[in-house]
Amino acid sequence: MKKNKAVFGLFLVLILTAFLCYTAAVGIGPTETGSVKNIQTGLDLAGGVSITYQTKEKNPSAEDMADTVYKMQRRVEQYSTEAQAYKEGNNRITVEIPGATDADKILSDLGKPGSLCFITQSDTDGNENFSIGEERYVLARSLDEIRRSGSIVLEGSDVADAKGTAYQNSQNGTQYAVSLTLTDEGASKFVEATKENVGKQIAIVYDSQIISAPTVNEAITGGQAQITGMSGIEEAQNLASYIRIGSLSLELEELRSSVVAAQLGEEAISTSIMAGFIGLIIVILFMLVVYRIPGIVSGIALIDYTALVLVTLNAFDITLTLPGIAGIILGIGMAVDANVIIYARIKEEITAGNSVESAIKFGFSKAFSAIFDGNITTLIAALVLMQLGSGSVKGFAYTLAIGILVSMFTSLVLSRFLVQALYAVGVTNSKFYGHAKQRKSIDFVGNRKRFFLLSLIFIIAGPAIMFAYHQGGGKALNYALDFSGGTATTVTFNEDMDIKQIDSEVTPVVEDVTEDKNVQPTKVVGTNQVVIKTRTLSQNEREKLNQTLVDKFSVDENLISTESISATVSSEMRKDAIVAVIVATICMLIYIWFRFKDICFAGSAVLALAHDVMVVLAFYAISRISVGTTFIACMLTIVGYSVNATIVIFARIRENRKKKHGKLEDIVNESITQTLTRSIYTSITTFIMVAVLYIFCVSSIREFATPLMAGVICGAYSSICITGALWLTTKKKKEHLSKK
Repeated sequence: MKKNKAVFGLFLVLILTAFLCYTAAVGIGPTETGSVKNIQTGLDLAGGVSITYQTKEKNPSAEDMADTVYKMQRRVEQYSTEAQAYKEGNNRITVEIPGATDADKILSDLGKPGSLCFITQSDTDGNENFSIGEERYVLARSLDEIRRSGSIVLEGSDVADAKGTAYQNSQNGTQYAVSLTLTDEGASKFVEATKENVGKQIAIVYDSQIISAPTVNEAITGGQAQITGMSGIEEAQNLASYIRIGSLSLELEELRSSVVAAQLGEEAISTSIMAGFIGLIIVILFMLVVYRIPGIVSGIALIDYTALVLVTLNAFDITLTLPGIAGIILGIGMAVDANVIIYARIKEEITAGNSVESAIKFGFSKAFSAIFDGNITTLIAALVLMQLGSGSVKGFAYTLAIGILVSMFTSLVLSRFLVQALYAVGVTNSKFYGHAKQRKSIDFVGNRKRFFLLSLIFIIAGPAIMFAYHQGGGKALNYALDFSGGTATTVTFNEDMDIKQIDSEVTPVVEDVTEDKNVQPTKVVGTNQVVIKTRTLSQNEREKLNQTLVDKFSVDENLISTESISATVSSEMRKDAIVAVIVATICMLIYIWFRFKDICFAGSAVLALAHDVMVVLAFYAISRISVGTTFIACMLTIVGYSVNATIVIFARIRENRKKKHGKLEDIVNESITQTLTRSIYTSITTFIMVAVLYIFCVSSIREFATPLMAGVICGAYSSICITGALWLTTKKKKEHLSKK
């Protein structure tokens, strides 16, 4: 790279960095496109709409309520990945949609939640199911009779999506229709139904009323269908709304709706941003001290990484919650990993006697494999979680995927360009890049039995403590209301308190009475009401809280009401999350097996991943930190962190095995020793980011940061002491079995 071109390139990078920072902070144009202010935020950050429905049936079964809550959850996710639905009392369902401000519009978009089905014109015995009335089609008999006759060909659950559309016909006239996208099972049913009913009508029944009865012109394949004959786009969109929300197990009616303020106040957001800024500065200074010129490059790359992630979140309308902000801040620490791997390699090459120019070239080349495999493995997990996860799992997956892709760009493309440009402008002395310290190979695998025993103690400790709590009449883990439900206390204060007052005055009082550090206060906009969600309170605790609120804030006790609420993470959503993680783990195992061409690498990676997850679970059990939605995000972060650390060790073992033919023990020990700097530095930078979060943020974020710090320490321990030892043990076992 010639000097003039290098100077021009550096100038462009600095301009790009300034532009990205300006875009993320301020935005472009009158609409402030790209600004952080325009990122969609969750109910905890920006507030939104809360709608409570009541079942028409007075005493619905628990099974029907659970099914309806789950289906409502899937429906409201069209507005935001962080929207949630949960049971309130015995016969109510509340949906909360972040970022929305118009309750009436949401109600209109959702439609009236009733029961939807598609029925044939007549049954197999020729009995008519519906007929034309004075103005519209009407059912000829009850829906129960029609169902028993086998005339229902599709349920609302067979429809994946429905949209009201306008299109031009062959005469260039505008026509309106509803476009249907069916599930795989629904598509199969629809092919058979339309094939058997060509020339006949199939009626769409909603809430026991026929809303459309189109004629089947031909067998419909491909999982797509269209209902034509709408009088206008509004009618088409309304019908699409009915279909999207259809096939609930219970019929619902609106009880109340309101616009609610953010669950967490400005203080929580400002402290998180401050924590991110302070953490970023500390990490950049650390990299400057350790890597000198490459440290400057790393600092610029980290700033670009942060700005790019924020702009990308804006561009793709990803809903961001407070744990998401924490995840981005954590991602800054993890993004250092690729730079550490590269710069450690450059140091090694200089120490080996190569010129600085060659060291830069070989450093990036040799680091590429470990960075690529580590990031792609984690990206595979993110893509699986996007497809199979729901709610916070899906939201986490989007943020994770964006972070991985941006990190790969800033480390492999931007950092490389900057280092080469700095060399081209005259920064050629090796002292600016540093030398790797020559370390004698440490015998890690020789102590593997001790390490395995220590890990086994930690792993067993978790289930043992959980069992002890359960046997003692308590809960195995300290489940937050997200998982186990809780109590919603609605308080009408004498004055209109803003969310900052609630955070500073009300929340600490509630935390003290309930001994719950995961209190979720929500202000109802336009009123003096605040809904305070806590863990499930006993009758005595409810009375104590009510009395405390009366004493502290002089509220009218008659204006305090309590209601039991279900878990916002339903059993079905938990099953979705578990299935998603299992499938993601299998996909990662297959990828590692394919890339390393050795099942021992893949199996050991999964065992190391399970080790880290189980140790962090034990930490949750011992510390009694609340297990809520952030628990899912924490565990998923640990999975990504663990796999990435494991791949780095395995990549070095693979490389050394190609170059050397000594004992496996010596190769593994040397590989771990060579990557020891990376393991320590990456753990330090990640720990710094999480520790700053813990120091500066609110209590609910501290409950997220604390187990993450434990996870970072565990990840460092496992990558150094467990990962290589696991591979060696499984490899030797495999070789022993093959000789038999």
